[in-house]
Amino acid sequence: MTPRAPRRRCSDPGEPLAEALGRDPHLAMIGVARGDRVRFRRRDSERWKDGVVVRRETDGSLGVRDQKGALRALPLHLVEVRDRGPRGGVVWEPLPERAARTEQLDLFEP
Repeated sequence: MTPRAPRRRCSDPGEPLAEALGRDPHLAMIGVARGDRVRFRRRDSERWKDGVVVRRETDGSLGVRDQKGALRALPLHLVEVRDRGPRGGVVWEPLPERAARTEQLDLFEP
């Protein structure tokens, strides 16, 4: 008989449910989800670079996969999230503003 691997314990009781639904609770705290399109730039003189949200890093930064496939850890104040405006156009919202805003939870979405 081979020994079984020890079971992983969850620190947050809501974590298994969030993982089962495909949501990361650490990303939900700042108002984004895996796969959300974002853009970032390190300096004001640079062009915006596109990316996709992957994870929340242990230091609190955001893990973003860029166009070349590299994973970058970015501070939240350097990131803008793609969203739809009131007339359906694309708008870019700074991530700290989105994280500070309170929203109604999706009650009917599975």
